Amino acid sequence: MPQRRAITGRSQEPRARFAEELRLLRDQRGLSLRALADLAGWDASLFGKMEKGQTLGGPEVVMALDTFYDTTDKLLTLWELAKADPTQFRERYRQYMALEAEALSMWHFGGSVLHGLLQTREYAWELLATGSLTEDELEQQVDARMGRQGVLDGECAPPFRATLSEAVLRNCLQDPRMWRRQLEHLATVSERPNVTLYVLPFGAGLHGLMDTAVTFLRLPDGRTVAYVETVVNGELIEEVSRVENLQRRYDAIRDAALSPAASRTFILRMLEEAPCEPSTSAL
Repeated sequence: MPQRRAITGRSQEPRARFAEELRLLRDQRGLSLRALADLAGWDASLFGKMEKGQTLGGPEVVMALDTFYDTTDKLLTLWELAKADPTQFRERYRQYMALEAEALSMWHFGGSVLHGLLQTREYAWELLATGSLTEDELEQQVDARMGRQGVLDGECAPPFRATLSEAVLRNCLQDPRMWRRQLEHLATVSERPNVTLYVLPFGAGLHGLMDTAVTFLRLPDGRTVAYVETVVNGELIEEVSRVENLQRRYDAIRDAALSPAASRTFILRMLEEAPCEPSTSAL
């Protein structure tokens, strides 16, 4: 479907609108990407990807461009709108993402991978790269995943409780340095007042969510919904009886997990044991 356009001819999709504005401002200055990079102090390839809508970039580069173009906070405002736009997510996830953004509290159980709100960029990249995405789509989805982590920031951020199977913490990244960064990120996130992490260690026994990841969202209208996900599919569950059944399974798992303090100690111990560099030993 062609993009909707306003009377001015500008795109109304936030991500496309942001990229469009970047191209327009550079064209008005008569600058090449390389010249812009030299003057603004950032990489030309990054600006190129931003102007093509392949990546949003980070807030630092956007603020630098606002300063360079003397546009006050216009670009940062467009960037924030693009970052929050649910259409940047793959269609099957959009309804869940919209609800996540307004949730009053969240509970999660992960049996094999980290929740998106806990992932570093490198973790998200390696995980999403296992799918059938093109390089441009992969970059866009990683950007979207990083952008949605903002729901955990700020004074009004919702409480987020995540119970992680030990398997999640054993499924390391290919690059040991990136894996250490992920473990460090978990340890840092666990210090936030609105985030509580639990570790379900090996040996805790079989449980009711052995092959299922589930996230519960308590919404402003008083409802609690559940999002159940496997490697090939995801389902938003709103039926009260089904949600309650999943909550009972989740509660049993959390009861068997380590305390938050013991879970943090567990993560720190794994960080101590994680190698710093790729192994160079000969076979």
